[in-house]
Amino acid sequence: MKSAFVLLAFLTVSQGILRIPLMRGKSARQQLEESGLFQEYRSKFPFNPAAKFLPRNDHSVVPLTFDPDTTIYGEIGIGTPPQLFKVLFDTGSSDLWVPSTSCTSSACDKHVKFSSSASSTFQAGTKTFHISYNSGYASGSTGYDLIKISDLCVEHQIFGLTETEADFMASVPWDGVLGLAFPGLSLEGGTPIFNSMWNQGKLLQNMFSMYLSSSVEGSMLILGGTDSSYYTGGIKWIPLYEATNFWNIQIQSITINGNTVGCSGSCAAVVDSGTSFITGPNKDIDNINGWLGAFSDQYGDAAVSCSNTDLLPDIVFNIHGYNFALPPSTYVIKSASGCRTGFATGTWILGEVFMRQFYTAFDITNNMVGFAQAV
Repeated sequence: MKSAFVLLAFLTVSQGILRIPLMRGKSARQQLEESGLFQEYRSKFPFNPAAKFLPRNDHSVVPLTFDPDTTIYGEIGIGTPPQLFKVLFDTGSSDLWVPSTSCTSSACDKHVKFSSSASSTFQAGTKTFHISYNSGYASGSTGYDLIKISDLCVEHQIFGLTETEADFMASVPWDGVLGLAFPGLSLEGGTPIFNSMWNQGKLLQNMFSMYLSSSVEGSMLILGGTDSSYYTGGIKWIPLYEATNFWNIQIQSITINGNTVGCSGSCAAVVDSGTSFITGPNKDIDNINGWLGAFSDQYGDAAVSCSNTDLLPDIVFNIHGYNFALPPSTYVIKSASGCRTGFATGTWILGEVFMRQFYTAFDITNNMVGFAQAV
């Protein structure tokens, strides 16, 4: 499987785009439920996807939230020779970080650790960084090295090397995070990796896009443009809303059977590949889940009966005059413990549940997000 994963990554020179295969691993929820620890971790580290979007006063702190359902990652190499890491490609943050061999936390023992002494191109940085979350946090140092993503090499890229990590990090399927939001959000004090690619002339277009499959394999990150083989029809482009350094857009309304159930009068939402669900304020999410006949399960999630999910209605997001309909096959999450909706409380975030239905393009040059019906 690992060799196939590496071989699938290839550069299409004629089109000037780079395709990076993304894999779906076993979620933290699955691992913790199997070991009987999910309730303990859920209580200790509540699901709070809005944490990383809150205003930051201390620019050495990167909020980190326990999202038990994030599962998709890709592979990158760091250093010379390259040391391989599984990373979450996160459009809700701007920094790259991985565990280091100096990490003393047991969580790091579950993941690959970067050895700076094993890389001939590594240069130590002068800044430290902290990833904090309630009673858990990660902290470490920064460095510079060659980053290899498929056939593309980014030179002298800043990244973080964690030395301590929160306990819950042991259960996530990826080793670190590669942020794809805007430079103003970076807390490591350098240029984010995608901007470095563009600045170093590695891409023909200052754009990337994502196709998220429901299967273990098949998801793809496309750097430098879009790939029409992953969507049908045209891409509907949405201008960014307000200057937030996030991929922030405006939703006009959310409806079910023509009835407004959320975002009455419009609302701002972040398009975030690093959040598994669609999240929003309590009132709106409770209303949406109420229309779906959801009930609270033992974990406090919005559960629905697995026997009649096909009878549930489409949920329509009106964005910039376009209607984007989510069918129940997309927003109902099925697992060994039952079925639940893909809607949770927080600020408005269009996460993986939305992006699985709609191929998503991120255009930096024109400050736009594009959605198209995924194949």
